Parts: sequence; C-alpha cells; structure tokens
Amino acid sequence: MPTTRDSMWRSLVQLRGNPRACVWTEPLWGLSMALALPYLSVFMLAVGLHDQQIGLLATIGMVSQVVFGLAGGIITDKLGRRATTAWFDVVAWVIPCLIWAFAQNFWAFLAASLINGTWQVTQNSWDALMVEDAERGQITRIYGLVKVAADCSALFAPIAAILVSRLGLDTAVRILFVNAAVIMTAKIIWLYRWSSETRQGAIRREQTRGVSVWTLLAQYRQVARLLRGSRGSLLSLAIMAVVAAVTLVNATFWQVLANQHLHVPDAVLPFFPMVRSLLSVLLFFTLIPRLMASVDLKRPTLWGFGIYLAGQVLLVLVPAADGSATLGTYLFLAVCLLLDAFGGGMMFMLSESLVALHVDEAERSRVMALQRTAVMLAAAPFGWIGGWLSGIDRTYPFLLTAVLLAVGLVMTVLAWVPPHDVEQELAHADAA
Repeated sequence: MPTTRDSMWRSLVQLRGNPRACVWTEPLWGLSMALALPYLSVFMLAVGLHDQQIGLLATIGMVSQVVFGLAGGIITDKLGRRATTAWFDVVAWVIPCLIWAFAQNFWAFLAASLINGTWQVTQNSWDALMVEDAERGQITRIYGLVKVAADCSALFAPIAAILVSRLGLDTAVRILFVNAAVIMTAKIIWLYRWSSETRQGAIRREQTRGVSVWTLLAQYRQVARLLRGSRGSLLSLAIMAVVAAVTLVNATFWQVLANQHLHVPDAVLPFFPMVRSLLSVLLFFTLIPRLMASVDLKRPTLWGFGIYLAGQVLLVLVPAADGSATLGTYLFLAVCLLLDAFGGGMMFMLSESLVALHVDEAERSRVMALQRTAVMLAAAPFGWIGGWLSGIDRTYPFLLTAVLLAVGLVMTVLAWVPPHDVEQELAHADAA
C-alpha cells in the first residue's frame, strides 16, 4: 500500500510495461470522450427527449453492460487481454460516438446505448492488461494514476465551452462526438502498439483454445463458488455496486440539475467537470496519499463514503434562485464539487483496487467479469429510478444517491475484510 513517502509523480515516472501504456494513453480520454459525455444528457433534452426517456436509456445501457460484462471474461480469455481491448474499444466508443454525432431521435440514442454497453468487455480486458503483470503493492497507486490521467480532461473543458457558446449546444456536441471518435481511434492504436500480452493472458488464451463458449459459460459455476467463498470479494462487490449506482445517477442527472433546476447556462456546464477534475488531481497529489497510508484501506473507504455523502446532501440543499444562477449558487456548487472530487475520486480508486486485491489471480478475468455483471445488475435499475425521481423533482435523484452512500458507509463499518487476508480467504474457498 502507498505511504505518504511514495510520490505519485515518482510512481508515474517509474511505470513500465503495460501499466505505463495504459496510464500514459489515458489522458487522450480527456481530448475525446470527456469533452462530449458531460453534455450527453442535456443534448438529449435539446433533441427532444424527456427525463423519463433519459433515465430509461441509462437503465437500458446498464442492461447491455450486464450482458457484455458476463461475456467479457470469456472473450478476454479467448482473444487475449491486448486484442480484446483494441477491438472492443472500437465497438464500445468509436461506433457509438458516430451514432451520437448524427442522432435525431430516441431510437438512435437507444442504438448507441446498446452498443456502448460493450465497454464492459474492454473494461475487463483493460483492467487485466494493466495490473496482471504489476506488483501487488503498486495496484492501488496505478488506479490512482488512472484517475489522475482521466482528470487531466479538465485542461480541455474550455474547448467544449467555447464551441457551445459560439455554435450552440446541438451543433457543438455533434462536433465533439466526431472529435471523440477520431481521438479514441488514435488512443486505441497507440495502446495496442505500446502494450504486450500479459503472462496470465497468454496462459488463459492457450487453455481456452478449442474450448466452446458454452463450456466456458458452464465453468462460471466454479467461478461463482470461488467468489461466494471470499467475504472480501463479496464486500468489494457490494462497495463497487454502490459506487456504480451513484456514478450512474450523477453522470446522468448532475448536469440536468445544474442546468434545469439551478439555471446554470449551457456554456458554463463544461466548467463543472473541469473544476471537479482539477480538484481531484490536486487532492491525489496532496491529501489523498496521506489517507491511503492505512494498510487495510478501511479508514480511507470510510472517509471516501462520508465525504461523498456530504457532497450529495449539500447538492440537494443548494437553493434555486429565481431566474439565472446567482453567485451564491456557484459558491454552493463549488463546495459540492470539492466534496465530490474528494469522495468520488477516492471511491473510484478504492472500489477498483479492492476488487483487484481480493481476486484470485489465476481466474482474474472470469471472476472480475462475474463481479462486474453483478454490479451492473445491481446498478441498472437506478438509471430508470433516477429519471422517474428527476421527473418529480430535479433534486430527488441525489437524495437517492445520499441513501446509497449511507448504506455503503454502514457496510464498510460492519463487514470489512482487510485485503491482506485475501490469501487465507482464497485458500479457504479452494478447500470448500
């Protein structure tokens, strides 16, 4: 586990192999998807969709992720980590971006949501590509650097703001999605060239050669028994499900609340993810490493849930001014962004790290696929629920996220299993 002496900068420079390839290409996300995705919900409203349809699309997207998440472990084992990441990044991001760029109705957005669900396949393969050959003690820091790299998108947010202010929301967002398709294509090519297949990936590719998909699906029963036998894996799964549900609601309705309830102008919207990201980067290089010094990560998890919860509660309490947003509105939102950057950033890193730390390395691909499928099943209804709540009151989705984070806080207190106990758990699971 990282200590306060471990510089994030030093970790970034010292990365080698696949972790380096994965982390160093991640800032391209900021030049592509991160410019367009913050506008997706308000873009849908501008095209003519309503809140319930947006929430339904979020849930349908999650259902698609469930299906592809379960298949992801098999696909990753048969094709290899590297090839799967390349092919399915094209399917999951480049193709939906082109659909979004020319979408005119609900059905186009539906098609994009269904195809975009394949990102669960590449999420599985990309995670394995990044950490399988990494030292165990480096895993938490690697995920921290991934979060920092993604947050570098904040540097490019003014590009989107300028486009929206000059061209209008509809035209600007369509241009941003075309740009995203081009930049993501470059990212996919560079990652493929700079990475190599992992040792375990090569082993699993040989082991599954000639084995039918149905046989591999049937073997999920053994993987499920392994998962059920590990209390740490079950807890990390539950934590990840809470974070996924909260992330889904926030990604879908935060901008809607700011725009429609608090009357923040369209052109200002990209600055909120920009500020959140800059704050997250600052915190990752200053305060968060101090909190991550705990060996079993329980205290950082409690801090993460608690601070994230405070941000969601405050967002509900921000008073809506008559007419346009006031200085007070922006001050409240600034505090919300600080709390979200702190709590949300920590929980992203911790939820991913806990899953990786509690997994059986020999079955990493299928166990993580099964976990992600369970997470998506648990989180999927919250897109529709959030849309239904938003249709009643724009603040209600964030009352829902506050409740979910409170549940996560209680789970951490009552059911914590230290990651350093994973070896004993896996031995017990194998014996069972």
